[in-house]
Amino acid sequence: MARITLSNLAHSYRPDPVSDADWALKELNLEWDDGGAYALLGPSGCGKTTLLNIISGLLTPTHGSVHFGDEDVTQLPTEKRHIAQVFQFPVVYDTMTVYDNLAFPLRNRHVDEATVRAKVAEIAEMTDLTSMLDRRASGLTADGKQKISLGRGLVRTDVNAILFDEPLTVIDPHLKFQLRSKLKELHNRIANTMIYVTHDQTEALTFADKVVVMNVGEVVQIGTPEELFETPQHVFVGHFIGSPGMNVIPCDVKDGAAFIDGVRVATANEADAAVTKGELGVRPEFVTFSDDGLEAKVVKVSDAGRFSIVETVCHGKPVKLVAPEGAPIPSETTRIAFKPDNTRIYVDGWLAGARGAA
Repeated sequence: MARITLSNLAHSYRPDPVSDADWALKELNLEWDDGGAYALLGPSGCGKTTLLNIISGLLTPTHGSVHFGDEDVTQLPTEKRHIAQVFQFPVVYDTMTVYDNLAFPLRNRHVDEATVRAKVAEIAEMTDLTSMLDRRASGLTADGKQKISLGRGLVRTDVNAILFDEPLTVIDPHLKFQLRSKLKELHNRIANTMIYVTHDQTEALTFADKVVVMNVGEVVQIGTPEELFETPQHVFVGHFIGSPGMNVIPCDVKDGAAFIDGVRVATANEADAAVTKGELGVRPEFVTFSDDGLEAKVVKVSDAGRFSIVETVCHGKPVKLVAPEGAPIPSETTRIAFKPDNTRIYVDGWLAGARGAA
């Protein structure tokens, strides 16, 4: 296992990148502690798989360096980095038994058979494959094959990190929760450094201790699931994480304070004195009906089980709020208020006073 450090890292698939648009991965600096669970989260094309492939050695970055511990591995091939990678589509040897699939990485390294038997038994128990060890892999379902892929990474004792590239994409929805839980359990037991690439916020937030949110080749925020939800550093994070996503409302700014149609809105931060236009960001969970709030009109109510999602129009701008189950909901005209501690000003997309990833 190793601490992973990415220094001044950037990558372009073009031979002579010039503009920002030429970079699949814009310059970044990251450090992941030995034994941590991390996720790279973002939409398709945001650069997360490019970053994972640079860490694994499948790609050499255009510039910058990759360190495992104190060793610069930027130019090392994949096989010398001592990493295990679990891909979107399970990679197994169909003609082999489950046992032989799990044993293969160890036998390939000339580990003695007694140790192979002990390690295979240990990992099979962890991944719920013990009862299938004598079966051919070709007869297993997609989730069973993905467990083999996972087990082949766990069975080795020489890995610096285990990398997961969208590992649950081909898994049936009702089995995803089970495998997510199994991954978290395995990390707690083994404490390998694990990096998990996904576009699914639920997968990222339930697996990782820290999440790296990416968009258009750029890291926009790094934080715990709680930090990403409660204090988005960029409106993209607010939109992408949460269901429904954060309300983003255009506002005027005067002397650092936010105004909607001349009405001041209390916020947790202030903008620079020179700023005149911005956006208010507030999650639907922190919007309430109020006798003395902003005028609004209820236009739609969606029942989400234990709560309702209420869509309103406030001074011509759409604002959603979450109402608890059974709470009274006005039929049309009402007033709404934003919880000040959870309402923030954004300027050019970034949290005022906190430009960049946190």
